Amino acid sequence: MATDCETWLNANPVEADDLSDSFLSGEENGENRTASKGTKNNEKINEINGNLAPTSSLHEARLKAKAKRRLRKTSSRDSGRGDSFSDNGDPSRGSAAPPTSPKSKLLDRKSRLGKGRGLPKKGGAGGKGVWGPPGEVYDLEEVDVKDPNYDEAQESCVYEALVPPLEEGDFEKTLTPIVQEYFEHGDTNEVAELLGELNLGPMRSGVPMLAVSLALEAKASHRELTSRLLADLCGPVLTRGDVEESFDKLLRELPDLVLDTPGAPQLVGQFIARAVMDRILSKSYIEGYKGKVDCEHARAALDRAVVLLRMSMGGLRIDNLWGAGGGQRPVTQLIKEMVLLLKEYLLSRDSQEAERCLRELEVPHFHHEFVYEAIVMVLESKGERTFKMVLQLLKFLWVSTVITADQMRRGYERVYMDIAEINIDVPRAYFILEQFVDNSFSAGLISERLRDICPSRGRKRFVSEGDGGRFKLESY
Repeated sequence: MATDCETWLNANPVEADDLSDSFLSGEENGENRTASKGTKNNEKINEINGNLAPTSSLHEARLKAKAKRRLRKTSSRDSGRGDSFSDNGDPSRGSAAPPTSPKSKLLDRKSRLGKGRGLPKKGGAGGKGVWGPPGEVYDLEEVDVKDPNYDEAQESCVYEALVPPLEEGDFEKTLTPIVQEYFEHGDTNEVAELLGELNLGPMRSGVPMLAVSLALEAKASHRELTSRLLADLCGPVLTRGDVEESFDKLLRELPDLVLDTPGAPQLVGQFIARAVMDRILSKSYIEGYKGKVDCEHARAALDRAVVLLRMSMGGLRIDNLWGAGGGQRPVTQLIKEMVLLLKEYLLSRDSQEAERCLRELEVPHFHHEFVYEAIVMVLESKGERTFKMVLQLLKFLWVSTVITADQMRRGYERVYMDIAEINIDVPRAYFILEQFVDNSFSAGLISERLRDICPSRGRKRFVSEGDGGRFKLESY
């Protein structure tokens, strides 16, 4: 039998192509099993016969079949990467080498599929944390009517910022800085804007009460600003009912306010009269309390308001009841008030009252005018009484620091500049000024340099027989 097999193999030699065709027949599922079985059968036949057949051709056929299988797998793996062309220009599939992806290019956004021109993926809009390509402008997103979460009422919905209502414990802490700052700048519009940003709610009636309470302990100019504030806030922020309710609370709390401000009843009465004239309180407000007031302080406040309203009918200007602040008054008005203050002092000899009146003018930057008017009054006076009283008053104001060193110096220098004109009306002005300056230096009001620059009338030389060329002092 071995001889018959060998004779048949020699008569029908096995070619590599035939073998590969048999291996790569249509039945791909059993190709590996068929090839292995064929080789094993041949080896068994050779072993049985004891003669080894030439296996070189079989080995080469097996290697070629294995290479074709690998090529077939590679071509099927690269089938989606496009076609490549051979050297002859014929399209061949699977000849392109797979692209490499080194670690240095892990963050590279260029395409690695072998397609395109090597540009970034998605035009640079891809990647982590990227919302879109550079320069893209997002428009308002249109509402999708087919969206299951779509709500028709959503289109007509208006969103507004809600301010929580101000708590009662934070009311005074929030509004006190606003009112105190208003006393500095005097801008009622700014206060109205700040109050409009707060959700006061039912506590709006506490705004006038807080402002008046702070003004009672402040200056006259601050009370005037408070009256203007109440008049400007009534309408945009407050109502007449709020103002009336706040004054009702003030009248009830007058016994407590008197402890800190003894003149509170008179001041509250002036606020009520001013509010009636500003038309933020009705004229029947005071009449509503007739016969219903048991507190003596509240009765005094209402009586004060009634008196002022009656005086307004006779020509008193209630709209300027508190007066204007120092920086808002005309200069001529300030000068007249200072002159009246000096004349009243010469009659009363009350230095403390003069100090109080000078402080109420609220013009510390204009006190040099007071010094100037006081010295001019001394130069125009007759006798030593005015001389001594004015010097005593200036020393009192100097010690109490009402008049500063700079204001004192400027007042004396202004007299030095105008002494030539004053001397026309007052011939002895130079002599009196020298005496007053010397006494002021002795009292410590002025410096030595200011004393030395005091002007004096020029000396005249009288030539007569027997004078020996001596200078004769000027006599007055």
